[in-house]
Amino acid sequence: MINFNQQEQQCFVSGRLTQVEVKQLWPKRQQLFTDTTQVIDLSALEYVDSAGVALLLALVRLTHSGSKKDSASRQLVNPSEQLKKMIELYDLDAFFSQS
Repeated sequence: MINFNQQEQQCFVSGRLTQVEVKQLWPKRQQLFTDTTQVIDLSALEYVDSAGVALLLALVRLTHSGSKKDSASRQLVNPSEQLKKMIELYDLDAFFSQS
């Protein structure tokens, strides 16, 4: 199960993000965050598979209306230890921040 906890300009994501959750979230991915969400904190993610990583990369590029924003306006931060392994495996350091 995946949870999104919006707190002002930051959203804390917790739980598991697997292909099963991605299939459920994909149709409503544009409504997961507010337009003012600038930071997506991933420190509480327990597990992420490759489908989950793909969803995270898609989410960082979307606004509420579905148009693309420049990548500096929304950041993926504090990847969990398990997610760090996926980032390293797929060489995705440029998309995630440690702060």
